[in-house]
Amino acid sequence: MSTTVLASSTVGSPLVNIAIFIAFVAVTLFVVIKVSSNNNSASQFFTGGSSFSGPQNGVAIAGDYLSAASFLGIAGAIAMYGYDGFLYSIGFLVAWLVALLLVAELLRNTGRFTMADVLSFRLSQRPVRTAAAISTLTVSLFYLLAQMAGAGGLVALLLDIDSRTGQSIVIAIVGLLMIAYVLIGGMKGTTWVQIIKAVLLIAGAAIMTLMVLGKVGLNFSDLLGQAQNAISSSGDAAIAGRDVLEPGAKYGISTMTKVDFISLAIALVLGTAGLPHVLMRFYTVPTAKEARRSVVWSIALIGAFYLFTLVLGYGAAAFVGPDKIMAAAGKENAAAPLLALELGGTVLLGVISAVAFATILAVVAGLAITASASFAHDIYASVIKRGDCSEEDQVRVSRITVVVLGVLGIVLGILANGQNIAFLVALAFAVAASANLPTIVYSLYWRRFNTRGALWSMYGGLGSAIILIVFSPAVSGSPSAMLPNVDFHWFPLQNPGLVSIPLAFVLGIVGTLTSRVPGNAELAAEMEVRSLTGVGADGAIAH
Repeated sequence: MSTTVLASSTVGSPLVNIAIFIAFVAVTLFVVIKVSSNNNSASQFFTGGSSFSGPQNGVAIAGDYLSAASFLGIAGAIAMYGYDGFLYSIGFLVAWLVALLLVAELLRNTGRFTMADVLSFRLSQRPVRTAAAISTLTVSLFYLLAQMAGAGGLVALLLDIDSRTGQSIVIAIVGLLMIAYVLIGGMKGTTWVQIIKAVLLIAGAAIMTLMVLGKVGLNFSDLLGQAQNAISSSGDAAIAGRDVLEPGAKYGISTMTKVDFISLAIALVLGTAGLPHVLMRFYTVPTAKEARRSVVWSIALIGAFYLFTLVLGYGAAAFVGPDKIMAAAGKENAAAPLLALELGGTVLLGVISAVAFATILAVVAGLAITASASFAHDIYASVIKRGDCSEEDQVRVSRITVVVLGVLGIVLGILANGQNIAFLVALAFAVAASANLPTIVYSLYWRRFNTRGALWSMYGGLGSAIILIVFSPAVSGSPSAMLPNVDFHWFPLQNPGLVSIPLAFVLGIVGTLTSRVPGNAELAAEMEVRSLTGVGADGAIAH
């Protein structure tokens, strides 16, 4: 059966799907407009005036973190690779423990608007803020790329759009909606969209999980057996030979794939603590105590959701089948929507797909406001204007940046369309962990750390991660690469984390120890007191 025919037979009613999409966009735009008053000050536009409670922010963090990779990419990876696909869920969840223990409270106490507030607190303002802003923009673009690619695959399935041109138009529409959300609502509007989306996503996943378990009499073991039988019955010999109940279906094929898994695991576990759009959420609460409560709430919600993905992934394998998944528009990313169609028909498909669409919109909005705030606050206000800049000017520059970032995201999303979203997000995690985490850790915990160490760590981690990705099998030289028809790769691993993350930590140490300029002991002591106690946390950071 051809891809086009199969896709057409599975999308249900495009009109129903479009109606649900429009309803969601209308409701969320209404909410954004409703809460968007008084958005002219930097505090309101960038952090929502730090007015959210810990539970509210925890739900919003879950909404920000549970991206299209979580719902579409991981469910698809589990459906096709079983145990190895679930490793993504484990890595994403464990990463929150690192964020909670190492950075959440300390960042809230020492920052104001952006990650660069922390990194530049006791270092040279202009070079460190510039490096942090470049890193933030780069990581945001990588993450944005994954979400846009997910939007193309999802809506292609729902609306039976099998052409690249049609999917590109869909990606452009998502980008334009993202720009509208952020321009109108700022952080406050974006946060409420994320809260709505998190509730819908977790509730939708829970309902589908109960429906899947209901089909097997609540016998999870029976579900696993049916999934394995469906995989073994695949018409594709490569898929039929997989054992999705044991480790190794994806990462146990060769020594190199095992090493690649180690690289992936390091990137996933350490990446969250370096993601700018997640770190910025800690500034939307009034106190460090609320920041801790945020993380506790988000861990509980995210953990529950990832357990649901295990059932959904194996359910898709058992009841949809691997051949049907791979033949549909969106391939692996279509597993969850196709399962919804199998379980509840066109209406459930439309609802779940609207939730997935909401997931993409909420995450890209969060990414856009983080990147735009970093450019406006760190580059424009602190570097270009040297602090001589009003809050209204910062907000204006931030809005312009959102538009530019949206256009870039659209272009990159079109190029990445068709890739597994969980894999693309893993690359963003690797870049974040390489460029940001070492400098964050050293800034918070090492008094000797200085400006050269920060610059070497950030630029070295960022540069090495990007170079290794460009020359990896993820970009060229393999059938699943972004550019499958050319081959210029020389780095053997799909994910650069195994090399770029340790390199960034080492560069931070070497840069610090080889610099003749000592760190500022007085500011280091002040930062330590502030990070541990929160004294002075709400004051402007300028020195």
